[in-house]
Amino acid sequence: MPHTFRKHERLNRKKVLEKMFAGGARSYSFFPLRMVYIFAPELEGAQVSVLVSVSKRHFKRAVKRNRVKRQIREAYRLNKHLLLDALPEGCPPLALAFIYLSDDLCDTELIEQRMKAALARVADNVATACTTPVPATDGGSQAIPAATAL
Repeated sequence: MPHTFRKHERLNRKKVLEKMFAGGARSYSFFPLRMVYIFAPELEGAQVSVLVSVSKRHFKRAVKRNRVKRQIREAYRLNKHLLLDALPEGCPPLALAFIYLSDDLCDTELIEQRMKAALARVADNVATACTTPVPATDGGSQAIPAATAL
């Protein structure tokens, strides 16, 4: 698998972003990164779409914000195979967001180490979520079969 990060792998759909941060998304912290992910069937093109965010509150200068974003994108680019190899075949597309939490600049090695841990955690959770069947409900109530009802 080539280590690339192409344009179609970037998350830029407004509806998906609103859905992701409105609630219902899973979130993990691996300081200095926070990772938020959600299944997004409306995404097209890539199996995983990624958003990288560094707050202006933490870094006033754009030079530092851009440096941190480059570090995060590079760590994802080199380690995305940990996630992509673990995804089952029929799994819906995944939307990932990486948010930088620290007020200080970090070494690239630390960011890459935390990225590996984050991607491994998501890979485990997504693989189990995609392989376990979700019970179908109609109208919000679960029907009990007549043979098992007392």
